[in-house]
Amino acid sequence: MKKISSKKKSSRRNQIILGVILVFVMFGSVFGVVVNSFGQDSNSGIINYNGFEFVEQNGFWITKIDNLDFGFRNNPKEIEDIDGKIEISLENYYDKPLYIDSKNYEANSEIYNNLGEIVLRIQAGCFEEPCGENVPIKTCEENLIVIKEGNYSSITSDENCVFIEGPESNLTAITDEFLFKLVGIK
Repeated sequence: MKKISSKKKSSRRNQIILGVILVFVMFGSVFGVVVNSFGQDSNSGIINYNGFEFVEQNGFWITKIDNLDFGFRNNPKEIEDIDGKIEISLENYYDKPLYIDSKNYEANSEIYNNLGEIVLRIQAGCFEEPCGENVPIKTCEENLIVIKEGNYSSITSDENCVFIEGPESNLTAITDEFLFKLVGIK
């Protein structure tokens, strides 16, 4: 009888200890959430820029223009203005083929993701030789975007060509700047 009574007391004591630990963990979690929420804006994933609302989703900044969603890796407030006049507008690309000469995957994907629904098709093109296998040489008579590494950030246009140049670490941001100007955000 003594063994049964001893086991019940031991079991009861373990349940009380476990209950106290669980209550402590629950209060600690609630306290952590409350403390962590101080100083945070409830709309931290939303910014407004020049009348456009950008919502952060999965690492991209999404905005809607004429019933089309545009997504950028950077929001317009994060990117410094790059001088240079672009003589091309979004209308130049509607239902026409677009060629891209670039070796930068992220910058390429910015163009594909944002202009893919507007253009007839997007494919690789080559502005200057040497060209890759099965990559056609293109001139500025066709819509061509050339993205390449350089020492200075610049965006220029010549006829139907756009030249995006800058340090490799900035090429995606410079491409976003070009797209902001192209769609009328900047």
